[in-house]
Order: sequence, then structure tokens, then C-alpha cells
Amino acid sequence: NVGADAPEKAGFYYAWGETGTKENYNWSTYKWCKGSDHTQTKYVPQSYSSYGYESFYDDKVTLEKADDVASQTWGGSWVVPTFAQQEELRDECYWVWTNGYNGTNVHGYIVYKAKDANDKGTIIYDGNTPSSSYSLSDVHIFLPAAGYRWDTNLSSVGYYGDYWSNSLSEDGPAYAWDLYFDTGYVSPWGVSSRYCGFSVRPVCHGAK
Repeated sequence: NVGADAPEKAGFYYAWGETGTKENYNWSTYKWCKGSDHTQTKYVPQSYSSYGYESFYDDKVTLEKADDVASQTWGGSWVVPTFAQQEELRDECYWVWTNGYNGTNVHGYIVYKAKDANDKGTIIYDGNTPSSSYSLSDVHIFLPAAGYRWDTNLSSVGYYGDYWSNSLSEDGPAYAWDLYFDTGYVSPWGVSSRYCGFSVRPVCHGAK
């Protein structure tokens, strides 16, 4: 995650479209509004201009490079993933919940490259038994259940994971898509207020 120095670390938490951390996460501190969900100052489709400050709209629906925390922090070709990329991760991989990744006590999902077509999109939830053909020596990433930040609170560490995409939700410009999971559910179709402090797991364009 952005801000982490090891795979099991939570890293930092970011509001959607912001590139820095802060102590308080709500509409009054959010960079791209004037204090409420209906006063957005960037990333507002014309059809939702009622959410824009003084009817503002710009028809931007994906993060620009300047507002992409992966690009700004890691540089190169690193970016916040698209909604479609998070959907692909959910549908093409083999997910296994663990209560202790690689000898740590960190909870989250091990996301393996599927070995068989029938394994794609399989989710092994807490308490279920994964296939013995998968181990940490296989190609995988780990997504910590890092929880999320709202106001001055850090909530649900070890139980929930929320990872931003770079895409506005179709539900309106106050919301963006995120990959959400808990011990019994994985969905790339999470919809959350842009001010929330979530994890970011970048992707690298051109990576194989």
C-alpha cells in the first residue's frame, strides 16, 4: 500500500483525489469541495451540476495525474487503479482470507494468480479451507484489512479493507468506486464518500 514499507503494513489513508494525509476526514476538510457534498469544486459531471459549487461542472470522472496519490508519491508509471482493474482483480484471481499473513498477526486477503480457470473469482472466506495447491511461494499480493478513517477515527482494522479506485461512482460526484472486503465478502463495487480515508494499492502501467 502507499505509505507502507512491507506487504503486511497498512500504509497511509487518503481521501479520494488527495495526495496527502491529515488528522480529520470529512467534508469540511476535503480538498475538492466548499464544506459539503453539494459544493464540489472538481470532478463533477454536467448531469450532476447540482453537486457542484454554484452549479460548477467539469465533466471529469477519473483522477488526473496531479491528484493521483500513487503517481505523485511513487512516480514512474504507478497510478491508482481504475474501477475496471479492480473488477478484474476480483474476477480473475483466487482470494484467501487469512488471520495472520506470513507469520504476522495481520488480517486480510491473499490474492493469488489463479492456477486454474475454475479458481478465478473464488473467494475463500474466514473459516473455510483453501485449496492445498496454493501457498505463499505462489504469485500473489496481500491486501491488509487496514480499516478506514473518518473524522478523527480509525475504524475496523483487521475486519474491513477499503481501497480506492480512480473512478467516480455513477451514483453522483460525491462518491467514488472502491474495492471493499471483509471476512465474508469481496466487492469492487463499493461506493463511498470521497472524503473518507482509504488505502491505496497502485498498479503500474505496462507491468506484466
